[in-house]
Amino acid sequence: MNYELTVDEPATVHSQLSTLNSSGESAVVHSQLSTLNSSGKVWRFIPLLEAPGWVQMAIDAWLFEQHSQGLHPPTLRFYTWQPVAISLGYHQRQYPPHWQNLIWQGNSVDLVRRPTGGRAVLHQGDLTYSVVMSGLPPNRMQSYQKICEFLIGGWRSLGVELHYGHAGRGYIHNPNCFGTATAADLVTAEGKKLIGSAQLRRGSTVLQHGSMQLNPDPDLFQHVFGTGFSGEKWHRIRGTGHEEESMIMEALVAAVKHCFGVELQHQPLSDSELRTILSQKN
Repeated sequence: MNYELTVDEPATVHSQLSTLNSSGESAVVHSQLSTLNSSGKVWRFIPLLEAPGWVQMAIDAWLFEQHSQGLHPPTLRFYTWQPVAISLGYHQRQYPPHWQNLIWQGNSVDLVRRPTGGRAVLHQGDLTYSVVMSGLPPNRMQSYQKICEFLIGGWRSLGVELHYGHAGRGYIHNPNCFGTATAADLVTAEGKKLIGSAQLRRGSTVLQHGSMQLNPDPDLFQHVFGTGFSGEKWHRIRGTGHEEESMIMEALVAAVKHCFGVELQHQPLSDSELRTILSQKN
């Protein structure tokens, strides 16, 4: 089925839990997912969701586990982080102590660990994409590049040419993901990083998610990392932030269909799915 995104306000976890209470919902969702799983050419599209970082990471991890067990189809989703958060790579152990006590606009900045690798990302003024799928090349860099095809194609349709970055010698010691650009990241023609991505892989199942920096606050970035933002701020669309996000998502949805030869079925997370995911918090 074809699906056109709208510029409605993003859903929130709390609003979904308070409005989705159908007694037969679980059976309906299970039937729908079974249909998607059997088709092979239909992905689930979960619309834009705003939630705390730990919730977003729990959702991505759950989608990965479900797909790896053959219980869930490939999935594309987009999300934003509320409140503002810093996400750490799964193996990232060193970071400035003051990150545990950051305040921005009167609210604490969350510190969250991703299930994927890489370095720290400040999630403020960004849009995150997430893809869970299987059947990719076994080589990690080739699988990155296969997934990144839709990012390159989608942004090209918006007039932005992207190519892969080249990390400097000290990137391993830089805690800031957007301080350098590796071969898994996408940069503009001017060499400025726009998208930083990370992966989790188990067998043939891959979770890849990444931050698209749209309008980060330079003062907050300076406060967190002690340096100015060197990536690309993308603010070429006139209108509200939600209109900008919608246009980007529309372009990327179309690119996924083209790059992977699939259709997307619009299906928000159900009440039962959210409760299962939230109940797994340690």
